[in-house]
Amino acid sequence: MITLTKDDEPADLAGVTHLSIGVSWDPTVGSSGGLMGKLRQTKGTDLDLIAIAMAGSDPVRLAGLDSLDPMGNGAIVHSGDNQTGKGDGDDETVTVEFSRIPGQITAIVFVAAAYKKGSSFQKARNISFKVYDASGGSTQQVADIWPSLLTTDNGCAVAKATRSGETWRLQVINETGKIKQGNEHSLMRFAAGK
Repeated sequence: MITLTKDDEPADLAGVTHLSIGVSWDPTVGSSGGLMGKLRQTKGTDLDLIAIAMAGSDPVRLAGLDSLDPMGNGAIVHSGDNQTGKGDGDDETVTVEFSRIPGQITAIVFVAAAYKKGSSFQKARNISFKVYDASGGSTQQVADIWPSLLTTDNGCAVAKATRSGETWRLQVINETGKIKQGNEHSLMRFAAGK
C-alpha cells in the first residue's frame, strides 16, 4: 500500500501493477430560485480527467476527451465522459496497467480540467481526486486529494507517475493553472510543465 500527500516524496510503486485515479464533483446548487435555479443544478458542469503520456518532455498521447484507450492495448484506459458530476463515487477515472506502457513513455501526468467552453471549477462543488492501488483486481484507495477552489484557474495537475528504471513512482502535484478551453495544445503545454 502507498499513502500520499503533496508534501511527500514520490511514492515507490513497486508491486503496484494497476493504478487508478478518479475525480468526483457535484453540480452546484442553483444560485437563483425557480426554474432557472433548478435547470442550473440539473445541468451541472463538465469537468474532465485526462492522462497525458509523456516521452521525455513531449506529450505523445491523451487518455480522455475523445480517446478512451489511446495506446490501443489497455495500458491507459479512461472510463468515459461524465458531463454533469451527477451520481455517487468517481465521475471519471483513468486506470494504468504499468506492464503495458511502451518503453518510450517516461511519465504520465494526470490533469483535471474545466476543458470545454462554459465549464468551470466554480460551477462544481465537492471536487476531489482519489488515487487507488488497483492491483490484483481489488481497488484500495491510497490517497485523497482536495484541490483549492480559491482560484479562477480551470486546470489542476493532480499527480504524475514517473518511470524509475523497471518500476514507477507517483507524486501528488495538486497545482492549478490556466488552460485555454477547447485547446489540446494548451492542455499539453500545461502537462509538460509539471
